[in-house]
Amino acid sequence: MKAITLLGSTGSIGTQTLDIVQTHPDQFRLVGIAARNNVELLAQQVRQFSPEIVAICNPDRLEAFQQAIADVDPQPQVLAGEEGVVEVARYGDAEAVVTGIVGCAGLLPTLAAIEAGKDIALANKETLIAGGPVVLPLVEKHGVKLLPADSEHSAIFQCLQGVPAGGLRRILLTASGGAFRDWPVEKLPEVTVADALKHPNWSMGRKITVDSATLMNKGLEVIEAHYLFDMDYDQIDIVIHPQSIIHSLIELQDTSMLAQLGWPDMRLPLLYAMSWPDRIHTDWEPLDLVKAGSLTFRAPDHAKYPCMDLAYAAGRAGGTMTAVLNAANEQAVALFLEEKIGYLDIASMIEQVCDRHRADLIAAPTLEDILQVDTWARAAVVEASEISQQTVVSLG
Repeated sequence: MKAITLLGSTGSIGTQTLDIVQTHPDQFRLVGIAARNNVELLAQQVRQFSPEIVAICNPDRLEAFQQAIADVDPQPQVLAGEEGVVEVARYGDAEAVVTGIVGCAGLLPTLAAIEAGKDIALANKETLIAGGPVVLPLVEKHGVKLLPADSEHSAIFQCLQGVPAGGLRRILLTASGGAFRDWPVEKLPEVTVADALKHPNWSMGRKITVDSATLMNKGLEVIEAHYLFDMDYDQIDIVIHPQSIIHSLIELQDTSMLAQLGWPDMRLPLLYAMSWPDRIHTDWEPLDLVKAGSLTFRAPDHAKYPCMDLAYAAGRAGGTMTAVLNAANEQAVALFLEEKIGYLDIASMIEQVCDRHRADLIAAPTLEDILQVDTWARAAVVEASEISQQTVVSLG
């Protein structure tokens, strides 16, 4: 039985991870959990799984959470704030930590878990995108495993099992194309928040669903693949695959290609990251190729998805630029979801902020450098949005 800790337990990744734990009680034991705000669901999870330690990131919700579990016996250790999440990440005898926290907020807890000698089931891509130059040396220093738990990188990881060193030639990341894959570019100025949240294949959180619509999620995955698999950006390609059955592919030196297929279900990559190198039997619906029907592919439209090119450019710039890209995207998407900026403003504001950072880029950043540029980039996006709004008002 493997002892695990789960960060981001009330989100999409977290609830699916707990579904796995509940289904396989002979395989997994939950040591600790952490969530941001959802008191009711977090309290329910405490009752169901009896973790030893719990953190709620928003300290304003601590009292309500404590009241919600007042009758639980035995009481778990309860912490609050970002420091509390970090303590949960490094706590106890958990062998692996599943990182389901959205955004750069997952970086510090992940680093704490690595330093505590725990393997990482990485479902938080921003950890590597922002912190790759810091995270990878720590992984090597502490001898822990960094196992991808998102669909695309899990597919690559699965395909690489048994491939000899030097055998990999190219990575192909598949993308659904998001909510606007069949929209003409001319209609994109009309996009609403509700439009952007209508993902055709996957059920995900709001932020990542918008990232899928802009294809920034795939651009971020290119950067993550660079760090995870030590591949040059010229060796990582994106292909639109509307059916989301092939989750990604690898091309080997002899031009043979390997792919991992399955229904769009995040539980499969999560389970593999949690159980690797074992394969655990499930009663999930097997893939039926006849039922799946045709599998089609097309090149991504660069005019429709400018965020994709911004991600490649940031990755090639390296250093702190990927942290700036990630933070600017998080802030721009948040403003879009709050209906403070338009859909097309997401890419334009990210580009503005990345351009401003070029003169200050740090090639070999420390953790402090990464945290500093993360804060700066978020503020720069807010500043750009305010200037844009003032310009609109003055013109009006």
